[in-house]
Amino acid sequence: METSKILLGYAIYLPIAILLTFYVSRTLFKNSKIYMLDIFKGRQEIAFATNNLFETGFYLLNVGFALMILEINLYNNSNRELVEALSYKIGGFSIYLGVMLFLNLYFFFRGKRKARETGALHSGN
Repeated sequence: METSKILLGYAIYLPIAILLTFYVSRTLFKNSKIYMLDIFKGRQEIAFATNNLFETGFYLLNVGFALMILEINLYNNSNRELVEALSYKIGGFSIYLGVMLFLNLYFFFRGKRKARETGALHSGN
């Protein structure tokens, strides 16, 4: 009985974690194309290629982390315990995704600032 509840927990957690990762990634990298174009001074091919590489890394890190924290332990084998374990897992993973989102935004803004500084140095010569 305990095994079936744990498997049910996995069947609930995994799709939610993967869908959350997909949603955050799609939103971030769809909107980051403009930053990449600015960073790479309109060179569309390298901007989009770099954006795709960042996106792939984002998926690998986040899906990997979601799988790494997959373990669910039920001691009393109750529905309440399963719901609490799932809320802890999904809530923790959501916080982690938020941190990763802001970390990526930081890198985009930093890259944009560095590109602007480099452009100012080259145009000043």
